[in-house]
Amino acid sequence: MLAGKAPGEKVGRLSAEQAEIARLTRENARLSKRLDTTEAALDIMGKAHALLESLSERADSDDKRGNADPCLRVDDR
Repeated sequence: MLAGKAPGEKVGRLSAEQAEIARLTRENARLSKRLDTTEAALDIMGKAHALLESLSERADSDDKRGNADPCLRVDDR
């Protein structure tokens, strides 16, 4: 759009093709940002899942050995 124009130089109306390129460029930037956000969220969810899985496995092995933390045990009343 403004490529090749000097500062202060009058800019004419965009052609249909230029307007479409500008629209697609904006949409591409918006979608790239959304993709980055989604990938970060998935990374966090994966790490949370791994942590919970690790805690669950540790709790299972502690229960089998009888080493479960009494503070975490649910009373059967």
